[in-house]
Amino acid sequence: MKKGFLIIFFALFGATICAQEGFKLGVQGGLPYNDFNDKTSVMVGADLGYMRALGEVVDLGIMTGIVHGFPKTFVFEETNVEIEDNTAIDFAPLALSVRIWPSQSFSFGIDGGTAFGLSEGNDGGLYFRPILGYLFGTYTEINVSHTTIKLKDETWSTINFGILHTFKSKRTR
Repeated sequence: MKKGFLIIFFALFGATICAQEGFKLGVQGGLPYNDFNDKTSVMVGADLGYMRALGEVVDLGIMTGIVHGFPKTFVFEETNVEIEDNTAIDFAPLALSVRIWPSQSFSFGIDGGTAFGLSEGNDGGLYFRPILGYLFGTYTEINVSHTTIKLKDETWSTINFGILHTFKSKRTR
């Protein structure tokens, strides 16, 4: 599964890296809730991708990255409660991205695709991430998003805050 992800990743980026209009690099942090609330304390992630303008309002692209959930451990020394042994959970999403720009500084959109499970016993699942962004510089955006990864019996859900920087390509026609 991991080898398949790497092959897809390098094939997509290797074939299109010369034609990109905006290379994206971002970081995010978030809080899990629902099924993973008792297993994970916080999550951090990194995003990598590119977007191509389809006009002045709509951007379309591809995104990948890493999502890491830090395990939650419980220590109650006074009551001698047994410590729950949770493990970290990791995903590598691969998704199509759509952004709509109703103004020059505000965007909304969604990333949708699959999230490959990287941690033991994690098979991954359907990935989608609605996102609201505000451009506060020429190339830097802050955003709020909601990540959902639908697994077999559980759903990974987080509320996230992130920052994203665009590296403009030097492409000319």
